Amino acid sequence: MDGVKPRQRHSRRLDAGKSLLPKAEAPLFMPAQDLAHWAPGKAISGWNTARDVVLARLFVFSATLILTALGTHEIYQVISVGSTSWLQFVFAGLFAVTFAWIAFSCASSILGFWRMMTGKRTTPPVPTSGPMGRTALLMPIYNEDPARVYDTLERMAHELVEQGAGKCFDIFVLSDTRDAAAGKREEVFAQQMLRFFAGQIHFYYRRRRENHHRKAGNIADFVERFGGAYDQMIILDADSYMASDVMIGLARMMQADPTAGIIQTLPLLMNRVTLFARLQQFASRVYGPVITHGLTAWHGRDGNYWGHNAIIRVKAFAQAAGLPELEGRKPFGGHILSHDFIEAALMRRAGWGVYMLPDLVGSYEECPPSLIDLAGRDRRWCQGNLQHMKIVGAKGLHWVSRVHLIQGIMSYLASPLWLIFMLTGLGLSAQAQYIRPEYFPDGFGLFPKWPVFDPERALQLFGLTMIVLFLPKILGVVAAMRDPLIRRGCGGARGLVKSLLAEILVSSLLSPVMMMIQSRFVVFVLLGRDSGWASQNRGDDALPLDDVAKRHWNHMIEGFMLGSVALVVSWQTFLWLLPIAAGLMLAIPVSWGSGQAIAGLWARRNKLFLIPEETVAVPVDGPRPHSAQELTDLAEPAP
Repeated sequence: MDGVKPRQRHSRRLDAGKSLLPKAEAPLFMPAQDLAHWAPGKAISGWNTARDVVLARLFVFSATLILTALGTHEIYQVISVGSTSWLQFVFAGLFAVTFAWIAFSCASSILGFWRMMTGKRTTPPVPTSGPMGRTALLMPIYNEDPARVYDTLERMAHELVEQGAGKCFDIFVLSDTRDAAAGKREEVFAQQMLRFFAGQIHFYYRRRRENHHRKAGNIADFVERFGGAYDQMIILDADSYMASDVMIGLARMMQADPTAGIIQTLPLLMNRVTLFARLQQFASRVYGPVITHGLTAWHGRDGNYWGHNAIIRVKAFAQAAGLPELEGRKPFGGHILSHDFIEAALMRRAGWGVYMLPDLVGSYEECPPSLIDLAGRDRRWCQGNLQHMKIVGAKGLHWVSRVHLIQGIMSYLASPLWLIFMLTGLGLSAQAQYIRPEYFPDGFGLFPKWPVFDPERALQLFGLTMIVLFLPKILGVVAAMRDPLIRRGCGGARGLVKSLLAEILVSSLLSPVMMMIQSRFVVFVLLGRDSGWASQNRGDDALPLDDVAKRHWNHMIEGFMLGSVALVVSWQTFLWLLPIAAGLMLAIPVSWGSGQAIAGLWARRNKLFLIPEETVAVPVDGPRPHSAQELTDLAEPAP
């Protein structure tokens, strides 16, 4: 690549254990970016936003505004039949903010559904021929099971070799594992991979001595040491899998599009067994495409990056996306945790295109097997997204990039806002029930001001809210029914409808628990508690019931308290809050049961939450020459 000269460098001081690295490093300078200053002339030549993208943005934001205005007007009419108190204004304001959050998602899904039904696309087709350049396939890992990691990498490497692309791709396992014994085991697997593919595809491994800046620092270390030898890099997570057709297509597309900086795929969820995981897999497979097509339509080339299953132009990344240290103490200061959104925003600031290809089939990842595992991951994500409050005002960012950051922040602030909204409604009900109203607040009058509300409008508002909340899911099912492969793979039309209803039921029980968990996380972040960095559970092993009870006993008590207070206020208030109280009261059995593999297998037998990847042959199913157990046997030969 231009301006880059490979050089010999002894880097053992940077690495722990035995590394398997290229003989010569090809360093790239990756400066930390200045968030307080930006000169527009530093960006590469810009482009005009496509007319379809402008119209898509106009639709999404206008529809969100109209729906929010309609919902806010209705809630005001419900509560303002008589006199209106400050608490009612707070209630209406909270409703407007939280309703806008779900209205935005609904509007985007409507757009995505229309795009899918009409076949309109905003991204260029993936080339089936042409140069691929040099691509580094990066797998950052942290305290992972090496058998699982190398099983996936071996499958991907085998597919690339069979496609004749082995010479265009190099595989790097970038380890941040802290345990020396686990690191030794990784080295043994790396040696086996090296022997499997000798002369077919290059394989490299290194473990950092210091895991500076976590995953973002891990990738930056690669760029600064070896990035100059590659045109682009594909970033994976430890649970990612990408078919060879997808990787080759991404490489060709990056070569054909000189202003593309990041091209993101839609990673679908698969390969887990528990009921909780199967529910997420179904939602990802059926609802995900509608949502993602909508995002792609209005994002255009000002899109976002999800941190994995994407291809990145290496030199542009080095020049534009070096992450600075944030001023102040943790959790808001220090290194940037949720680095992907910021890297996309910085790349876009420098003029590089960031966009998504939602039609590429063959990009996958795994999901947490239980609600508790999801919450453990969410704690770190919550801190990282709230940290973006210090970055959203950075100089030079595109306004769409700022919207992405605000969406990430709101994805966690929405939970405490919903909680406050619910408690404000409870307070209003108690006020109406127990506080004697002032019938003549302005002195003597012929007609008193009765404390009343409009029940007919309240019912209409409830219907509107349910439509906005559930329409994206219904549209996803309709789109899936129109695709024979997906319809058949999800158990037919009947299986899709059954799964939709079951998913709504289970999600309704889990959502109040997640609301309380995320609300607590937000409070912890605001109090200055750092999330730390824990490894994720990649298996289907269920937590014991007593461990689940320790995590959820407080939610059960909160549910009983909420239900009891609501019942004391009135039957109407109790029925209004019953879905929330029931989800909290049932937190222990629902969380424990949904995390069981046996429950997931029962659901599969009854054609619930099926996805095509487990029921019908899909184009991405390639050969697997060695299983995880076979790799383990090879890595640990009998004495």
